Amino acid sequence: MKLRFDHLHYIAIEGVIGVGKTSLAHLLQQKLGGQIVLEEFEENPFLEDFYRDPEHFAFQTQIFFLLSRYRQQENIMQYDLFEKRIISDYMFVKDRIFATLNLNEKEMTLYDKLARILEKRIVKPDLAIYLKASTKRLMYNIKRRARPYERNIKEDYIEALNRLYEEYFWNYSATPLLIINTENLDFVHNKNHLSQIVTEVSQHRSGKKLVNFDLDRGIL
Repeated sequence: MKLRFDHLHYIAIEGVIGVGKTSLAHLLQQKLGGQIVLEEFEENPFLEDFYRDPEHFAFQTQIFFLLSRYRQQENIMQYDLFEKRIISDYMFVKDRIFATLNLNEKEMTLYDKLARILEKRIVKPDLAIYLKASTKRLMYNIKRRARPYERNIKEDYIEALNRLYEEYFWNYSATPLLIINTENLDFVHNKNHLSQIVTEVSQHRSGKKLVNFDLDRGIL
């Protein structure tokens, strides 16, 4: 059966830090073609300070991300999505998820006023992909890739973030959604796993679907 992707003009991938969003975005671009849009987290000058001292640097970090992500989303708005496919390694809503965790009540009130104005213009993806994993697996991935600005990330922070992501995407209904459990998944090195993800991406047209994988037997 020939896989069809002509209904997918904009694919957005989400998940907690270290789950493999950028890797999957690159691999899907290689398979499907189109333009890739990657989150510019390394440009945030407050990020390393935030992981070292969240209480004092959360608001600056969050506002920088909000405006940076909106600038990228403006570029997506200007693309002719019927002529060129977009594959992104984040969704704009991630900013609000992080803000909920990181900001105090007063900061969140100010953030919310600004975010609500910007959110009105955001283009929804044709397909959202949520990559999920346990906190233990995420911490392993973070330590293995050894990014300097992530060296102070605490497990408690990733656990709290993981809970927020789970809650958000289990209640998500804005677009078709694939929830892919990456706990026993290696789509970077296992061509069979990647092939099955690509098949799921091609076939999923509506609603929410959870996909589990087994390293030896494929989809469960």
